[in-house]
Amino acid sequence: MLDRFTSMQVFVKVVQLGSFSAAARALALSPTMVTKHVTTLEDRLGVTLFRRSTRHLSLTEAGRLFLEGSQRILADMEDMELAVSEQRREARGHLRLNAPVSFAIRYVAPYLPEFNRLHPHVSVELGLNDRTVDLIDEGWDLTLRIRKMPSSTLRSRRLATIRMVVCAAPAYLERAGTPSRVEELSQHQCLGYTLSGTNSASRWSFGEKGEKTVPVSGPLSANNGDVLREAALAGEGIVYQPVFVVSEELRTGRLRALTLDLPPVPGPDLHAVYAPGISMSLKIRAMIDYLSQCYTPIPPWEQALMNT
Repeated sequence: MLDRFTSMQVFVKVVQLGSFSAAARALALSPTMVTKHVTTLEDRLGVTLFRRSTRHLSLTEAGRLFLEGSQRILADMEDMELAVSEQRREARGHLRLNAPVSFAIRYVAPYLPEFNRLHPHVSVELGLNDRTVDLIDEGWDLTLRIRKMPSSTLRSRRLATIRMVVCAAPAYLERAGTPSRVEELSQHQCLGYTLSGTNSASRWSFGEKGEKTVPVSGPLSANNGDVLREAALAGEGIVYQPVFVVSEELRTGRLRALTLDLPPVPGPDLHAVYAPGISMSLKIRAMIDYLSQCYTPIPPWEQALMNT
């Protein structure tokens, strides 16, 4: 009987390269053996994994499901083997880390001196960018993303959940009134974030499943949360932002969270994202593990509010 784990590896390689012959060359196997591995999987599962034609190879629905599970199992196995084999080794090299601007300034940069103390042989290049960067094309080792992760060949690890909050300066609320229902936001000055994966600058969603959407408008929209926070502090309107952007202002009372009839949509997760490979390098693992410790069990942006 063929090894099930090896058959998974062969199957994933066929998907990645788009053909049985290309997978055979990459794995130094004969095309016949590659076909045998895939056929054995299909026989064991009782399903067809590929739609085959003379010119095209595509996954069936069962194949897509099996691909997701296989990639997860193979990644876990690689990580486990690496963790065991590299216990005595030390992280080294130059690490290129990219993160969103507002988050990196508050919750990445302040933690890097301690990381450098713990890992003196790793130098860090921190890039700040609110757009989604291409790790491979742009040469980043690791990026932090605050969004729902789409299906991708990239690998990721969840570091924290980011809570959303609707807030405004007391001066604005005294002047314009304090809304209590989400529909009332349409009558207020709302400061929109243009890069959100959930809300747009002109429409904000609420509820556990985003079931309620309201049109909003205001004097300013921007692709950076710090800009919108400063406008809110100046009394320009209401912002709908991740807690980490406004936690200090909420703690000191310079901004006031609104209690509406529907809650904000559940916040996106913070992910550490890195390119797939034979194994995760020690420098990447060291940074991910370190940031995970910094953000758990309670993220520092939430701790600040708990201490008020």
